Amino acid sequence: MPPPLRRRPPRPFVVHWAIDAAVAFVAVLFLALLIGLPIVGVAVAAVVVGAAAAPFTRRAEERALAQREP
Repeated sequence: MPPPLRRRPPRPFVVHWAIDAAVAFVAVLFLALLIGLPIVGVAVAAVVVGAAAAPFTRRAEERALAQREP
């Protein structure tokens, strides 16, 4: 049986924001370029979506970390 995972604080909000923005950018990039949207517009939209999603993903990480055994 593997050793239990150590407890740690959640990652900073900025990390969640950056990762969520990157995921949104990659998820929309192909479709946006296919229909002719400019890549700068896609990047700006990804930053906005990332900022909106970051609080939710941070709270999900907090809940997951709280369930770890001490």
